[in-house]
Amino acid sequence: MPYFDAASAAPLHPVARQALLAALDEGWADPARLYREGRRARLLLDAAREAAAEAVGCRPDELVFTSSGTTAVHAGIAGALSGRRRVGRHLALSAVEHSSVLHSAAAHEAAGGSFTEVPVDRTGAVDPAVYGGALRADTALACLQSANHEVGTEQPVAEVAARCADAGVPLLVDAAQSLGWGPVQEGWSLLTASAHKWGGPAGVGLLAVRKGVRFAAQGPAGERESGRAAGFENLPAIVAAAASLRAVRSEAAAESGRLRALVDRIRSVVAERVPDVEVVGDPVRRLPHLVTFSCLYVDGETLLHELDRREFSVSSGSSCTSSTLVPSHVLRAMGVLSEGNVRVSLPPGTAGADVDRFLEVLPGVVAEVRERLGAPVPAPASPGPAASLVVDALGRRCPVPVIELAKVIGEVAVGATVTVLADDEAARLDIPAWCEMRGQEYVGEEPADRGSAHVVRRLS
Repeated sequence: MPYFDAASAAPLHPVARQALLAALDEGWADPARLYREGRRARLLLDAAREAAAEAVGCRPDELVFTSSGTTAVHAGIAGALSGRRRVGRHLALSAVEHSSVLHSAAAHEAAGGSFTEVPVDRTGAVDPAVYGGALRADTALACLQSANHEVGTEQPVAEVAARCADAGVPLLVDAAQSLGWGPVQEGWSLLTASAHKWGGPAGVGLLAVRKGVRFAAQGPAGERESGRAAGFENLPAIVAAAASLRAVRSEAAAESGRLRALVDRIRSVVAERVPDVEVVGDPVRRLPHLVTFSCLYVDGETLLHELDRREFSVSSGSSCTSSTLVPSHVLRAMGVLSEGNVRVSLPPGTAGADVDRFLEVLPGVVAEVRERLGAPVPAPASPGPAASLVVDALGRRCPVPVIELAKVIGEVAVGATVTVLADDEAARLDIPAWCEMRGQEYVGEEPADRGSAHVVRRLS
């Protein structure tokens, strides 16, 4: 069964498995002890730290191991904000950061701090000048991911880091998605990553803090990992994480080129074979293995289930697949379609034949789901009567409001409007995105007795 969700968790690398089993035999003792078994464990821990630091591009004494990438993010943000509290309590971050960064920002605000979300363009990238403009005299820390976890867009880390340096603000880079593919651009002050993203075992994160960065670890003091990560080190997992990081980096150049070609094929063929689809993210400045596209008039949850039935494991940022019923904050910030969203992230070793079969299966699955939902069939444009229309889609989840809009847009005259009444949060994103894709004008959102009234003007 083809597994196409490496951005969530990559399959365990063979080197990680070998190192894990070996370390279970050799690295079970306390590395803080001076007897023989402790010294042996300490040698393994030091070697793992040196290997990880080499891949990150920092000194070994600047890097600590945490219990997860999320823990590394929380510890890094909290420690940097506390260490620079005299400067101020303002945090800057991009609008498409991982949820761990957003949760840290929310906790900081709840404790009396403030934060600014820097907007992104339609590809998901920040503008360095705009990011620099968000930095203030009281900004204690800035955060920017190296590459986006949902759409693959690489961020201009070096350019933003230069703006931060000019303002005297340290930059924390979340490198969870990119570290296995190569070093992060220069200029960062703190860096975090997560081993299960590159084929290491789950439960190991990295936190690197450059010398000279003011940092005050939060929580009860600990004796291990420079006091920045409490608890006994999971040494076998740490050894496996470092060994697999070195292994995947040695394979990255060849595998990156091969997977990039497969993703380029997905990007082009999906757009050719599936009507009404939007391929999102930067087509050039992106991770080599990841592509995301959204299909109009499709229920994302049903689409993923149907692909799973055909033995393809993919993920989605659609609100239809989320317990919150709120569209992905990444897609919302980009202003792109969220319904029928599919993220394909290929693990190393993915066979081209599996990608070809996926591309053969996908159009039929999308067509089947659309038919089930009663999606409109493309028809020649008609002049339509002069009267505007109101569509009541209250209580109905996307993509139904968009489907109902598409069904009636041809019934009004060019220049007339269709008003869609909807109370689904996704409609705020998907109706404007539909207008962008279909060449119609989104007039705006107006208050209604229930939900909101989304007004669309027919242009063609």
